[in-house]
Amino acid sequence: MIRKLIAAAAFCAASSAALAADLPTTKGPPVFTPPPTPIFTWTGFYIGGQVGYAFGNSNANYAVTGNGPVVTSTSFHRDGVIGGGHAGYNWQFGGPQSFVIGIEGDINGTSANGSVPVAGVGAFPGGTAGARSLLEGSIRGRVGYAFDRVLIYGTGGVAFADFKNSYATAIGLDNPYHSSVGWTVGGGIEYAIDSNWSVRAEYRYSDFTRYSENLINSTGTAFDGRYHETEQQAQAGFSYRFDFAPPPTPVVAKY
Repeated sequence: MIRKLIAAAAFCAASSAALAADLPTTKGPPVFTPPPTPIFTWTGFYIGGQVGYAFGNSNANYAVTGNGPVVTSTSFHRDGVIGGGHAGYNWQFGGPQSFVIGIEGDINGTSANGSVPVAGVGAFPGGTAGARSLLEGSIRGRVGYAFDRVLIYGTGGVAFADFKNSYATAIGLDNPYHSSVGWTVGGGIEYAIDSNWSVRAEYRYSDFTRYSENLINSTGTAFDGRYHETEQQAQAGFSYRFDFAPPPTPVVAKY
């Protein structure tokens, strides 16, 4: 009798376990948790291009060669399209609203040019003075403050440029070419379209060192042209920032 009771109990337990295994589970499938949205940052290396307009001013003093006195002077504007490329690196300190510092270099070709008639004085013959900007560039620091995807910044540093001045008279033509180094300062605003692409607008003022060139071909005697070039430029541009950080790993909830 006892053996029959034990066997019946074992049969009932096995049946209950099998029935429980066939019942639907209350557990759902593993839940996919999307990775957190990365916080935007201006930090990183970038390259880009820019185009704009340059407004220059050329000042020329014509003097006896060497340290001789100035015979006559002139000043005239040169202007034209400017455009090229840039590259740099930014560091952002803090969250979406924080300071950003960086370093940037750019190089531009330009069509800026101008000319003006010059009256003759004594032995110095009258003619036409001209100047043209050929190639310009700079290496600058940038300091700004980010309002999330909007960056307002100031910039300044070393500027360099190639100029071709000219003085033409009935005697002949002098067309000296000179590379000049100076300084540049300005500011701008930049907006990040997404994590990589941004657009900008910028204004800068540049002042280049004075230099002298001999004008023997156009004057027939010992006269120099002493030049001083300044420039304003307004330009718009775009940049692509490289993001070297690995993408976040998706999270799957476990049970």
